[in-house]
Amino acid sequence: MSVMEEYLSTDWASMTTQDWAGLIVTVLVFFGMLITFSLALRPSKRKEMEAQKYKILDDD
Repeated sequence: MSVMEEYLSTDWASMTTQDWAGLIVTVLVFFGMLITFSLALRPSKRKEMEAQKYKILDDD
């Protein structure tokens, strides 16, 4: 085993409940962000997003 493989190895059996909960939350948030960005930044939504570009600066 190389030094890098040894450094990145994980002892799955010794993970506690908090470790598993943190891992699951992190993975779910990652995929949630990935799905959200892919849906929001699709090329087909470009016109809609461009229309909203300066909405925060409007004095409505």
